[in-house]
Amino acid sequence: MSKGMTPAELEARQLAFMESYDAHPPIAEAIQHTGVYATSVHLESLQHRPGAGVTGVYRVATGRPVMPRGGPAGAYTETSDHVDELYVGMTTEPVPADADGVVQSHSPYGRLSIWQHPLDPSLPGLRIATDPDSVRNVWGAGRDLISLETISYRPLRRAVIAAEFDDGTRLFLKVLRARRADELHTRHQLLLDAGIPAAVPVREPVLDVVALKEGPGESLAEYFLADGAAGAAPEQFIELLEKLPAEVMTLPAREAWTDRLSAYATAATSALPEAADRIRALVEHISAALPMTDRGPVVPTHGDFYEANLLMHGGEVSALLDVDSLGPGHRVDDLACFLGHLAVLPAVDARYIHVPAAFQRFAAGFAATVDAQALRVRTASVALSLVAGARDTRRQHWQAQAEHRLSCAEAVVGLRPPEPALPQWPRR
Repeated sequence: MSKGMTPAELEARQLAFMESYDAHPPIAEAIQHTGVYATSVHLESLQHRPGAGVTGVYRVATGRPVMPRGGPAGAYTETSDHVDELYVGMTTEPVPADADGVVQSHSPYGRLSIWQHPLDPSLPGLRIATDPDSVRNVWGAGRDLISLETISYRPLRRAVIAAEFDDGTRLFLKVLRARRADELHTRHQLLLDAGIPAAVPVREPVLDVVALKEGPGESLAEYFLADGAAGAAPEQFIELLEKLPAEVMTLPAREAWTDRLSAYATAATSALPEAADRIRALVEHISAALPMTDRGPVVPTHGDFYEANLLMHGGEVSALLDVDSLGPGHRVDDLACFLGHLAVLPAVDARYIHVPAAFQRFAAGFAATVDAQALRVRTASVALSLVAGARDTRRQHWQAQAEHRLSCAEAVVGLRPPEPALPQWPRR
């Protein structure tokens, strides 16, 4: 650690480094051994995990060495015959020193580990999940592969790849860290055996990749976009949680959002340093209120229960997705997760004009089943955890979206004056 810096200060410097031109030379040097030269480097995404480190994904345009007539040997060309693009990951997080394809480098703020996509050192299955021939051979079942699309990628954590075959079948390949795939497969089978609508695995995991059939229906987010999910009742989502089987209690427990409040505050402050005082005031408010609330009993929980992980068909839940965090927890945290994500939807897309009214309806329905004040402050904590996720260096105005998310978190607990575009907690 750099002398005199706290962990939060060090990670703030690492974030600034990753976003700056100073990050480009280590990347250019790391890829030279493959026989190409970087002609331009662009930051595509940045991931900050407080206490763990900072990871960036970069799009790199490359040229190959040529020996043009009259030119020096070793010059490179950018003609269409020789230019290509590749993606490079770079992290300050510790990774295995002997990881295949990883190049070690240094920065003023610690060691750097650099790799070319898809050689993610923590996701060995990413190679086969992004290779068309491998996908066809492992999961094709004799079908021809039509398309392969990366849906999401969190470096060193997980990836989701969509594979479409010529018979119309669409599979989602979930790439996980070592030994996580078998655990996820077990969770899906646990829910399916209990009659819970969940995505169906097509076979046993392969190299920490779980292949799941596409679930029926459309995301609950589309319902909120259309009319605030007017035809969906809060009670039906509570009933779904109540149906989670007792065997879920045997799975490992995960920390809820309030358990990592300080880490989310650090990440939010890194994204919005000018709002540090507001973030501090929000955290103090939540921290002061929590001891006076009742979290309720430990019960089976989903752990990531919100609109993107709920598919709907005919007004009913047709598939419960992303069950990686399934395990024992508190019902109030599942409901707070739902409300926290709902609260910030207008900050994600201005077309969610029906969300403020929907938020009041769902908050009132959920609050009737748990300690209302516990639900309220935990909802604000979830919304705060989403502030840093607005960081997107490809967009000019991502800070405004991050600030809007912070405003939503403040509005939930009454730290902002009532505004039509912000969520308001329902009056008793």
